[in-house]
Amino acid sequence: MAKPRKQTYTMDMYLRKIRDKDICDNADVQRMAGAWKNGQMNELIFTVLTEDYIPPIILGEEESSQLWIIDGLQRTSSLMRYRYGNQKITSAIENSVIPYRTRRKDDNGAIMLDGNGNILWEDVEFSIRNKTYGDLPDELKKKFNEYQIETVIHEECNTRRISTLIKRYNNHTSMNTAQRAFTHIDHFAKDVRRILDTGFFTEHDIFTENEKVNGTVERVVLESVMCMFHLDHWKKSPADVARYLNINSDREEFRKLGDNLCRLADTVPDELLKKIFTVKDSFIWLSLYNKFSGDGYDDKRFSAFLKAFDDGLREKPVGGRRFNEVDKEGSTKDKTVIMSKLRILEKLMYEFLSADEEDSGETEFLGFLKENVDGKITAEDIGYYTDNLEAWTIGIKESSKLNDRKNRPSMTAIAVYASQNEADCDDETMTDWFADYEARNPDYIQNQKDNYLHMKGDLDQYVRNKKQEMDGSSKMLLSGGL
Repeated sequence: MAKPRKQTYTMDMYLRKIRDKDICDNADVQRMAGAWKNGQMNELIFTVLTEDYIPPIILGEEESSQLWIIDGLQRTSSLMRYRYGNQKITSAIENSVIPYRTRRKDDNGAIMLDGNGNILWEDVEFSIRNKTYGDLPDELKKKFNEYQIETVIHEECNTRRISTLIKRYNNHTSMNTAQRAFTHIDHFAKDVRRILDTGFFTEHDIFTENEKVNGTVERVVLESVMCMFHLDHWKKSPADVARYLNINSDREEFRKLGDNLCRLADTVPDELLKKIFTVKDSFIWLSLYNKFSGDGYDDKRFSAFLKAFDDGLREKPVGGRRFNEVDKEGSTKDKTVIMSKLRILEKLMYEFLSADEEDSGETEFLGFLKENVDGKITAEDIGYYTDNLEAWTIGIKESSKLNDRKNRPSMTAIAVYASQNEADCDDETMTDWFADYEARNPDYIQNQKDNYLHMKGDLDQYVRNKKQEMDGSSKMLLSGGL
């Protein structure tokens, strides 16, 4: 049997041969043309117009010299639709700008020459977004038509041989959604691979072998970095997460995640790791642990919390809602669901940690409130004040430093103060003030008493200003000024 031979055509020649049936695209066992989606066609046309590489198209040649497409039907049909079918490049194309050179022209449209009679050229760009072949400038049409299409031709074929070759060349698995998404994180792909080489992934039976090869674990890493450091900009699509991090993340964020994973692997028993750090919720738990790790607690206490959660704490209501109930609401990748889960887990975790610190029914935290706000406050009262605080801080970014665990005493103290002065500090006033204060004070004073006093003074001034505005408006109304 003859060895395959190589043949190169210009794009114009190749597509004419398809149109004239010199090369047939409907072999009996071949799948139907047109299976590619718009995104795949967009990238193919961009590749051609930027003169990048396209793998050879495989053809089979019968004794009569009739050629059949064996591998490359979808590429061919996409090129045909663009060249002859008035197909537009869609608006979803990621890269749309094509650079090219064109002859410089004067105001009258005449080609400009230099002093030696040579044509003057200039570098320009053209966006192919929402454009057909007919919309291309002449230079890009020429570039498209002159693109070199490589083919490999199997000679001496018959119908059976062509069917065998089609089966052989199409015996592969395409990238799935997670694997394609990972191609968008080229800036940090090596950092992700280093994380996947840590003991958390290699020495513990947390993820299945299939999840380790089908892109799932890469997705877990990217979602974890996104949730830990960029929750305000959360993206639901794996590809969108990768694209966002590729531009907005840094190596320190990936290093921090890697360190956290090593600490967890060294502390949490295998059984708990497998139960808690599932594919669905790993990124949420890793985000929770990242907050825990910044508070100076011993890692064994986080492990103890995981055990308590698995033993039934997950069923404890927080603000009337249980973790498992929220878990069933909407998509697990919806930002609102993720934030609700994190709020519940944070409250459960810090209540669990606080319970360990109680001494004769009174914590250091409660002592701070007694000393600085109300000496009669009890542990039972705190839930009411923290519920108010949660409602009033709805306008504060989740990543705001005001939400740091270390700032909890002063934040709760201001909630107690405002709750006890509800005539001046109604819900609307407090919600507006917290949002305004956070915009002006993105950080907080480390000394919690000083920070509380600073916030209290700012709130008092805010209330006075509001009263003055209302009094002024009332006087204008009485005098007919408005």
